[in-house]
Amino acid sequence: MNDSRRVKQMNSPCVLVVDDEKILRDFVHRNLEARGYKVISASNGLEALASFYQEEIELVILDVMMPHMDGLETTRRIRETSNVPIIILTALGEETDKVRAFDLGVDDYLTKPFGVGELMGRIQAVLRRSRWQEPSSNEERFVRGNIMVEIANHNVFVSGKHIDLTPTEFNLLLYLIRNVGKALTHRAILQNVWGQEYSNESEYLRVYIGKLRQKMESDPLNPKHILTEHGIGYRFEG
Repeated sequence: MNDSRRVKQMNSPCVLVVDDEKILRDFVHRNLEARGYKVISASNGLEALASFYQEEIELVILDVMMPHMDGLETTRRIRETSNVPIIILTALGEETDKVRAFDLGVDDYLTKPFGVGELMGRIQAVLRRSRWQEPSSNEERFVRGNIMVEIANHNVFVSGKHIDLTPTEFNLLLYLIRNVGKALTHRAILQNVWGQEYSNESEYLRVYIGKLRQKMESDPLNPKHILTEHGIGYRFEG
């Protein structure tokens, strides 16, 4: 490896690629490495966890169907200790696995087969969302009723209790509270939180709204803060 490529790799995220199909695993590994990423490969969930606990992993690309330990169980174990971004790989028709994966906390998915352009686009979007949004110069704290958000240091409190949010959950909440009282369309929320390429991915929004309600509402089935605007989208009320 030449010096310029070595420096580029040192400054790029370390990606863990997990798939029992060697051809696909090598395809992803090769294309990421060619773009300067540091890549670690594993053929199943057990190998993946061993590497995850030994290395500074910044992104996991994970197949669902694998021997020894599948992608869903691997995701569950990773989420016990880390909010690292996770992209799952699914086959056509695996809608049930996709929904379960989102419930476990994955950030995105790719349906096989996929091309290099789609792979890199998803990786870049997930890494972008995994970073906390920076506050505006006049933003420090948001307080409404029993909710307090310390915007500068990304702390959220409900009735005095600290609530642990992932970067995507926090960025979604921040967009909602910056537009408190306004009915926001699904498309507007998706474009501002996930990016322009996610305008029609309503499933993302539904899952993450559900996650915020579970963490912030005293009764998630009858929310008082994160309200549904039927036929439109969502609205945040203090």
